[in-house]
Amino acid sequence: MATILLIEDTPANLALAEKLLRAAGHEVLTSDTAASGIAMARDRAPDLVLLDLGLPDMDGWQALRRIRAEEGDARLRVIAFTADAMVGDRERALSGGFDGYMSKPIDFATFTRTVEGFLA
Repeated sequence: MATILLIEDTPANLALAEKLLRAAGHEVLTSDTAASGIAMARDRAPDLVLLDLGLPDMDGWQALRRIRAEEGDARLRVIAFTADAMVGDRERALSGGFDGYMSKPIDFATFTRTVEGFLA
């Protein structure tokens, strides 16, 4: 299937998302910091990145800018993966350069299907 990079600092969210995606047959790369996630995005060329907006070393917006600066001609799909679920958060993420938006907590019933929709 696809190679998906999860950049998420909450261990429970990271473990659950990884488990669900692996069960669906995807290769999953994980990082709990923006810096290591940016390096993985550059070095491993995943098909999709799920990027938490509230990381300890830099926020997801800064991480997205660095990923975009390093990707050259390649267009990596980066999805905001966040607990920010207030009115306007989705629109702010999309207008800020993210290719999609997923709110947490993870919904077991729809998570994998939603992620796979971003791969299509």
